[in-house]
Amino acid sequence: MLWYVYIMANKPKGVIYIGVTDNIEERVKEHQLKIRTKSFTAKYNCDKLVYFEEYADANEATLREKRMKKWKREWKVKVIEDMNPSWMDLSMNWKLNYNKLRDVK
Repeated sequence: MLWYVYIMANKPKGVIYIGVTDNIEERVKEHQLKIRTKSFTAKYNCDKLVYFEEYADANEATLREKRMKKWKREWKVKVIEDMNPSWMDLSMNWKLNYNKLRDVK
C-alpha cells in the first residue's frame, strides 16, 4: 500500500492545504466535491492538487506531512514550483469517477 503527502490549492500562489492519505484519488475527489462542507479546503476552495509525494510507509508519510505543515510558506511554494511550476491541477486528467462519492452525500 502506498501513502501520499499532498498539497491542495485554490489558485497559483493562493491558499495551501497539506494532507496525507492512503488513497489519493478518493481524497482529491472529497476535496473537489467539498464532502466535508465545514473543512478548511471547502471554506477556501482548495480543489486543485498541485503537489504530491509517494511513501511505502504510513509513519514516514505522516511525519513528512507534519514537518511540511511547519515549514515557512516560501518553502512550501518552492517545493510546489520545483515539481509543478504552473500550479496545474495534477488530477485534471485522472478520469476520476465522481458518482461513487456523490452517492455518499
